[in-house]
Parts: sequence; C-alpha cells; structure tokens
Amino acid sequence: MSKESSNSPERIPTHIAIIMDGNGRWALSRGLPRLAGHRAGTENLRRVIEACVEFDVKYLTLYAFSTENWGRPLEEVRGLMRILEDVIDRELQELHKQGVQLRHIGRLDRLKPSLHQKVLEAIEYTKDNDRLILCVAFNYGGRDEIVCAIQHMIENGVKPDEVSDELVSQYLFTAGVPDPDLIIRTSGELRGSNFLIWQGAYSEWYFTPTFWPDFGKEELARALEEYKHRQRRFGHVPESV
Repeated sequence: MSKESSNSPERIPTHIAIIMDGNGRWALSRGLPRLAGHRAGTENLRRVIEACVEFDVKYLTLYAFSTENWGRPLEEVRGLMRILEDVIDRELQELHKQGVQLRHIGRLDRLKPSLHQKVLEAIEYTKDNDRLILCVAFNYGGRDEIVCAIQHMIENGVKPDEVSDELVSQYLFTAGVPDPDLIIRTSGELRGSNFLIWQGAYSEWYFTPTFWPDFGKEELARALEEYKHRQRRFGHVPESV
C-alpha cells in the first residue's frame, strides 16, 4: 500500500514513537513462556519498519527496554539481551538495504562489552542512510534522560539564564531528532511509562488493545488514519473560536 493509495492517510506524521507492550501477555494467552512473546515481538519489528518506510514516515522510535526493566526476573532480562543481539545479527543487512539509519537512545553501559560494541557497529554501519531514522530506546528512561541532561549542562557550565527549551533539547539523548507527532501504545494500557517525557509534551497519543506481536501494517494504518483527524493546537486556540 503506497502513500498515494486510497487506503493510506493523507497526513503522515514525521515522527512516530511506539511503546511496544503486551509481548508477555500475548505469550501467556497462548500458553507460551514470556520470552516466546518477546521473540514474536521482534519478528513484528520487520513488518512495522517496512510499513513506516512505505508510508514515508521519517523517524520511528521504539521503546525496547526501559531503565526499570532491569527489575524483571534475571532469566527474562538475559533472554532479552540475547534477543537484541540476535535481531542485530539477523536484521542489520535488510535494514541497511531499506535505507534505515539506526540510532540508540538511553545508556549502553550496562550491556556486556560484546553487545555494546555490536550496537555501536550497527549504528556506524547505517549512519549514512536517510530513508528512515530508527531510534531504539534501550535501557532508556525519560526521567533518567532529563537527569543526564541537567548533569551535562552543569558540567559544561551552563548558566541558569542560558537554559531554554531549545538548549535542554540539545542535551537529551534525542538531540537532533524532532519531537514525536504521534505516540502509539499497544496492549490496552493507558500510561506513558517514563517514555519521552520531555519530547512527548504535545504529541498525539493512540492507544490500542492489540498486543505488540499482532500490531502490523493494518493496525498502523488505522493509527495514522486516526491521527489524520486530530487537530493539533499546541496549547493555542484558533482565532475563529
């Protein structure tokens, strides 16, 4: 389905961010272990990324692992690390072929050195691609991001009267990336979960009960169709009102 087709939204957001939720519940509903859900979720990444390329979305941010997720059972955390490594090994060439540029937001310091290096190499390998900028939020937390920004501003001697919205944005993990126009959360949960707190101040939100492994191209098209009918006012009121 191309952007010009009758089924495609007329107004495409520049930046979509997705909280990929519901992998564990998807698995449990099928009598499978939670890690099976996470693996199914990674299989779905390909479909959603391809759809974003097709719909001409320029930026896609995926919430893959939060700073709070370290508190999950050790076996699940280790499994998620293995899955991340497998995804890089399996999908990197195809992402590169599609013109996807990989970026990471969050901290890499808690990853084992070999995985840390693999992430950096994937970022370097795709750095010149520009069809879709894919930001993977791994070991990411919105509060942690803001704390890091404040710490770095202090280290750089920024004076209080020099602090502005624009300056703070330059110190965030997402520096240089436009704020998300649309944030999607799958699985029916109705909360932000420490995701893009600063950047999402005026984002449109779309919640769906669909678990992430089942959230494909058609579900994304429905979210974009909904977005098309939103009126974004950014706190303003039209003069006609």
